[in-house]
Amino acid sequence: MSKADRIFIENCREILAHGAWDTDLAVRPHWEDGTPAHTVKKFGIVNRYNLQEEFPILTIRRTAFKSCIDEILWIWQKKSNNVRDLHSHIWDSWADEAGSIGKAYGYQLGVKHKYREGEFDQVDRVLYDLKHNPASRRILTNIYNFADLHEMHLYPCAYSMTFNVTGDTLNGILNQRSQDMLTANNWNVVQYSVLLMMFAQVSGLKAGELVHVIADAHIYDRHVPIVEEIIKRAPYSAPKFKMDGDVCSFYDFTVDSFSLENYEYHPLDAKIPVAI
Repeated sequence: MSKADRIFIENCREILAHGAWDTDLAVRPHWEDGTPAHTVKKFGIVNRYNLQEEFPILTIRRTAFKSCIDEILWIWQKKSNNVRDLHSHIWDSWADEAGSIGKAYGYQLGVKHKYREGEFDQVDRVLYDLKHNPASRRILTNIYNFADLHEMHLYPCAYSMTFNVTGDTLNGILNQRSQDMLTANNWNVVQYSVLLMMFAQVSGLKAGELVHVIADAHIYDRHVPIVEEIIKRAPYSAPKFKMDGDVCSFYDFTVDSFSLENYEYHPLDAKIPVAI
């Protein structure tokens, strides 16, 4: 059994059995037909993934591996906030006529800041510190910029990464204010696992543990039957993750730098509605 499957199943069972519904509250998200999108949630879920043991991708349903990587490169490598630089349509509902999602996600990572060592954006500061200051306890990023929230078409969900070097191993903590468990949980886990591995490789380190902290872990009302179906499935073993070991610069990675061997998964025929 994939450990990612076990963690996901346990999370969803806990939310469905002991979570709190917000059906008595006015909520911002809604379905395409205008109906309020209510959720059942648990507060403060913390999951740990040891990347040296196996790659944490679900097998009880397919996670679109290449699309996950394309989006994380769009945000962290291209530092883009325009959906025209992305090869999927997951952001289209939040984009304006020009394709922009406002001063969100990649835009925030690309803003340069002044330091004693010079000017860096947040990504390049992480890369600099991993090579020059690996003992630092200040290696982190934060895209929840209050000054720019009014110009973001969607407030950041996964908003902060903290990196920590222990010996020759790079670990990371992903902080997330809100998590749609069905559509985005494993998507984000896969993305930030790959990101951690990329940073580790180009910094001469080993990738260790990804800790995922979720403040509001929820399942939408229209997702409940789908979740109940998939968590009954028997998981397969985790696939083998492969990354091009010759890449030395973070900016040289492409979607084709990564692959999975023996990725078995259960098909999901149901169309998943997305709350906006």
